[in-house]
Amino acid sequence: MAQNKNLYFIAIIPHQSIREEVKNLKEEIKDRFQAKHALKSPAHITLQMPFKLEGELETKLIEILEAFATTQSNFEVKLNGFDCFSPRVIFVQVEDHAPIINLHKVLKEVLMKDMGFKEQDITQKVHPHMTLATRDLKKDMFYEAWSEFENRAYKNSFEVGAIYLLKHNGKFWDIYKECKLSV
Repeated sequence: MAQNKNLYFIAIIPHQSIREEVKNLKEEIKDRFQAKHALKSPAHITLQMPFKLEGELETKLIEILEAFATTQSNFEVKLNGFDCFSPRVIFVQVEDHAPIINLHKVLKEVLMKDMGFKEQDITQKVHPHMTLATRDLKKDMFYEAWSEFENRAYKNSFEVGAIYLLKHNGKFWDIYKECKLSV
């Protein structure tokens, strides 16, 4: 009998006003450069790439993430300008990667130990960023968009007080569970 598997990923999500700003930037890219894939998820910084999990393991995953989150401290994320992974991805740049890389390192160990994730299922190395345009941005449009974004100013910051489990609903990603960090 086939297992009922859902698609999830784990991320840091900024507060609502930054989510709106980033959504507006994604909308601009969709309207001007015909790339809309990034609109399928809220503004986020990925901690664990998408993974499939049997439905009956969802409760266990949430319990593990909630317990993990209580062992982690809040920290600030500063956003400053834009960067890219040429020739397909444009993103909002995160200034200090260290706290996110450290959070990911511990999360990776927990997912392997407590959830039985295999090495190949785990995001091995994170490059903290907030994607604005991704795989459906055509190469010629990438260069046009990047010429506008590379020198554009954008600055903001937010307090990371939780990690989030996102769940795919068949069309886009929903924020499914907030796991609060200790203060």
